[in-house]
Amino acid sequence: MKTAEAFENKKAFISFITCGDPNLETTAELLVTMEKNGVDLIELGIPFSDPVAEGLVIQAANIRALASGTTTDKIFDMVRSVRPKLSIPLVFMTYANVVFSYGTERFVKTAAEIGVNGLILPDVPFEEKEEFSCVCDKYGLDLISLIAPTSEDRISMIAKEAKGFVYCVSSLGVTGQRNNITTDIESMAAKVHENTTIPAAVGFGISTPEQAADIAKKCDGIIIGSAIVKIIAEHGSGSAPYVAEFTKSISNAVKSI
Repeated sequence: MKTAEAFENKKAFISFITCGDPNLETTAELLVTMEKNGVDLIELGIPFSDPVAEGLVIQAANIRALASGTTTDKIFDMVRSVRPKLSIPLVFMTYANVVFSYGTERFVKTAAEIGVNGLILPDVPFEEKEEFSCVCDKYGLDLISLIAPTSEDRISMIAKEAKGFVYCVSSLGVTGQRNNITTDIESMAAKVHENTTIPAAVGFGISTPEQAADIAKKCDGIIIGSAIVKIIAEHGSGSAPYVAEFTKSISNAVKSI
């Protein structure tokens, strides 16, 4: 399975959750719940003590996950057990230090063996990705590239070497819900499409069905994290029905385009 399968013949809805928030049993339940309610690909956040790309909502989720005793090995075990129940691509999202300290080859090899399809490292610049991308290529994982509104001339260069999908960051700053997204998403996605056949998905700030539908018209898929993590923060181990309701509403909006 490849990450690009999430985009086949449709606009993709990609969700994000932090593994181990509030515990790994709930994470496993939420993975199944989200697929059943229209999510096409799931980003699994591996908690880190210094998540520099994250806003307050996901920072707090990282703190809760680490406090509950979540480790990379425990996350691997959770994914290994729940993967047979899932038919959509999974992508790990974490930071370079997590992968490096675990051992890059050991991390990537294990991720591939348990059925993970890609990796996102938001703190690794395009120019420094080689030490990770060569290992990902070896084991068949897509190292997902990110582009920002300030990338401008670099978008072409990044898109030409992208794998899986291109993660288009909608707004400057960290993750989090926003009332308005003013970036010219359409132009950003168009520049990606000029340089690759790989899909362009947009994340950072999308939190309502209306926003999701509007953004999805301009690209190949949308990514939602903070709005889901906020629901989990509010309802804890009982969050599955609330996440189900929210993801279903987003999926219906995106698929209606």
